Amino acid sequence: MTWTPWLSDYFHRYKTALADETPVAKLVAFHDLAAETRAAGRKLMFAGNGASASIASHCAVDFTKQGRVRSVDFNEPNLLTCFSNDYGFENALAKAVEFYADPGDVLVLISVSGRSPNVVKAAECARERGLKVVSFTGSAPENPLRGLSDLDFWLNSKAYNVVECIHMMWLMAVVDMLVGRAEYAVA
Repeated sequence: MTWTPWLSDYFHRYKTALADETPVAKLVAFHDLAAETRAAGRKLMFAGNGASASIASHCAVDFTKQGRVRSVDFNEPNLLTCFSNDYGFENALAKAVEFYADPGDVLVLISVSGRSPNVVKAAECARERGLKVVSFTGSAPENPLRGLSDLDFWLNSKAYNVVECIHMMWLMAVVDMLVGRAEYAVA
């Protein structure tokens, strides 16, 4: 197989997503929300499943360290296995929101499908508590998580790796917006 045409098509998916200016206003809105959260002494709470859980963990660190917005994620194995065992996997993230959320906090959920029951239930719990919900999804445009979000980032793709990588790029762009520059030394 000649990989050049395949790679050209593959990277075209990324180029198309990055060339779309639709998320620009939402990136600015998320920056503003994160800056308000920081100024109010509140926190961002991140969660997802699979690779999206890894993105959530990465973001919790970078938003805290570089962006100076106190952030946590709900991917600690002890927390997930305890809450899954005691409350059921579909309720584990909602229970984490219940235990960790304070008024004025923001929940950031990452899910390619936007249909994972545990993520959807976490969004519902956050909404019931009056928290803002920010979501990063892909796949079908009519997914439950988008409908529960105050600010939703959706990528028109079913390619999991492409969606996850673009989610990561959008999230890291907001971190760098909080820093105020794209290149800087990490201390």
